[in-house]
Amino acid sequence: MRHRWLTASGAALVAGAMAFAAPAVAAPAAPEPQGGGGGGGGDDGLDRRDRRELMRWANDTWASFVAMTDEETGLPADNIEGDLDTGTRSGYTSPTNIGGYLWSTVVADELDIISHGEALRRMRQTLRTLNEMERHEPSGFFYNWYDEATGEKLTAFPNGETIYPFLSSVDNGWLTAALMVVRNEEPSLRRAADRLLDDQDYGWFYDPTFRGPDRPGLLFGGIFVDTPPDTQCANLGPAPGANGGEGSEEEVWLTCHHYDLLNSEPRIASYIGISRGEIPREHYFAGYRTFPATCDWDWAEQQPSGFDAEHLGQPVFEGSYTYRGMQIVPTWGGSMFEELMPDLFVPEADWAPNSWGVNHPLAVRAHIEHGLEETGYGYWGFSPASHPFGGYSEWGVDAIGMQNEGYPSDVERTNWDGGFGDCRPAANPDPDWGDGVVTPHAAFLALPYAPQETMSNLRGIEDELEAYGPGGFYDAVAVHSGQSAERYLSLDQGMIMGALGNVLGDGVLHDAFTRGDVREHIRPLLALETFSAGEG
Repeated sequence: MRHRWLTASGAALVAGAMAFAAPAVAAPAAPEPQGGGGGGGGDDGLDRRDRRELMRWANDTWASFVAMTDEETGLPADNIEGDLDTGTRSGYTSPTNIGGYLWSTVVADELDIISHGEALRRMRQTLRTLNEMERHEPSGFFYNWYDEATGEKLTAFPNGETIYPFLSSVDNGWLTAALMVVRNEEPSLRRAADRLLDDQDYGWFYDPTFRGPDRPGLLFGGIFVDTPPDTQCANLGPAPGANGGEGSEEEVWLTCHHYDLLNSEPRIASYIGISRGEIPREHYFAGYRTFPATCDWDWAEQQPSGFDAEHLGQPVFEGSYTYRGMQIVPTWGGSMFEELMPDLFVPEADWAPNSWGVNHPLAVRAHIEHGLEETGYGYWGFSPASHPFGGYSEWGVDAIGMQNEGYPSDVERTNWDGGFGDCRPAANPDPDWGDGVVTPHAAFLALPYAPQETMSNLRGIEDELEAYGPGGFYDAVAVHSGQSAERYLSLDQGMIMGALGNVLGDGVLHDAFTRGDVREHIRPLLALETFSAGEG
């Protein structure tokens, strides 16, 4: 049953990989990334001094995970204060946080930050707790929030705020990715990881009916097992894509929203579901590269350009946005982690030289130019993270995000608006930028594509902005006021450790995640496409 989708169009995929549909116009050539692109091996543009500094940052970042993680359960807290006082652990954790800790433990072992024995002990403890935690048994997936000290499912945060238990497709995707890394990297833990993996069915998150009978479907945002607080935003019914596409027997509340953009972090769940045979491979071409260029979509950030193509029988508008002489396939908010977090596990630039291999280095360059040239912040790297003045917020390069209000790059939340061609005039094409907020994890994600720019940027954040503590770089810093968010988040520290593992550990996450089904089914799929991204 699990491999039902894999046999549906295998012949078409093999044929398509050899000769995909030609675009209506030629795509511009991609700039060459400075580093290895895939992050594993080869000349990565780093010298010995750089590597020593990266190792120091890796050791300090790992210290934050040690402080965040409960000694009895092996579960990390969502966040901890900058002094690493264990009494400031958040009191809650998520599947993504737990996944980040697991893959960071693999990296810490690979980089000899901890002994192999300690790594095994830590991962074994976490897997044991995961096996005992309450899950949604029909789908095998974990709920959104747990107590890191007990492993119990939470129905309220420590501040009393109510939690409605929810199965998130993207959060479970990151935990699944980590379990796949563990099972492939450490044979002695394979059976324990497989007990968790074998229970999962990504068909629960797949809606094959959303775009009608002739088009592949999209992923739901997730599932409420019980009645959600707002039934206007969820539909009661069986998950239609579960159990090999035959549908579930249990009724659940499915979110009304779907993930309909390719360039966003939920594609990790798509990769997993396709590789496991629980989602059809055509689904990869169901999401928008950009929304259409017609005036019906003029609420979006800008009017895209591009060409029409066809892959595996699916029509695709290969759209892109214009930014400072570059054509870039945008994310929703213009943030780095939307663009590059899946790249920590799938070497997208290497496997897809005509699509991600073009777009990733351009997105990095856009962040660099936005921070250094367009705004004059002097630093760069923008991604959702802590707010330096309290709370949590989204940060990004507004112009390369599709959301019309965008993810801002400054405390003032300045909104760039370049209009939508003849459909809508520009409202704010040349804004005055304020107190920019840079997020160090975003710069670490850029290491394979701009190693020397990244090193210079991070050195300045540490030495000049002094946004550094006992657990490594603080989560965010406002560049003009110098105000830091002096805390550490498991999610963001996990991205830092993942990036360092690939760069210093010869692609350890890439190798472990893609072994077997992922390499067999995802690599030829990504090779089919040519984006309209490029220079000029």
